[in-house]
Amino acid sequence: MPAVKKTNRRAQILQALAGMLETHQGQRITTAKLAEKVGVSEAALYRHFPSKARMFEGLIEFIEETLFSRINKILNEEKDSAARCQLILHLLLGFAEKNPGITRILNGDALMGEQDRLRARIAKLFERLETQLKQILRERKLREGKTLTAEEGVIANLMICYVDGRINQYIRSGFNRKPTEQFSEQWLTFKHMFA
Repeated sequence: MPAVKKTNRRAQILQALAGMLETHQGQRITTAKLAEKVGVSEAALYRHFPSKARMFEGLIEFIEETLFSRINKILNEEKDSAARCQLILHLLLGFAEKNPGITRILNGDALMGEQDRLRARIAKLFERLETQLKQILRERKLREGKTLTAEEGVIANLMICYVDGRINQYIRSGFNRKPTEQFSEQWLTFKHMFA
């Protein structure tokens, strides 16, 4: 039974951290403030996570697991390349919209002043996403016998830059300008590349 309590406390700490990232924009989150929010001592925080960096890593793991498990589901269920890319972009934007605090980790804002390895891990996440899109576009020729209007790497990079830009716009607007706003209309621009 203690393992369940520990897991729940870990989840509670991560949820509190994500909530504080949303409400404390531009402010550094200290372990003292986090402990107060969770209702435990700082020592109790450190019993669950050896450092604040490990807490951020816990949130990054949540991001990675959530996104890539859903991307795998899209790849298994959808065979059309354009539809796959559309669903993945919408997934990324929707995830950001539903998790504003965690979105600050995605753009690196919340990681300023933290360990370099955390920012490197987020950079790697975006590289993996771009590689996934590039792979889908490369498979298009094999799977569907169709070409694209530009090179796969160029289109994949453009898609990732679009997502990154929408995430940054969301944060700059104080989480008011939703990343999924006008997605259907904007997707039509990308869809022309599949012609």
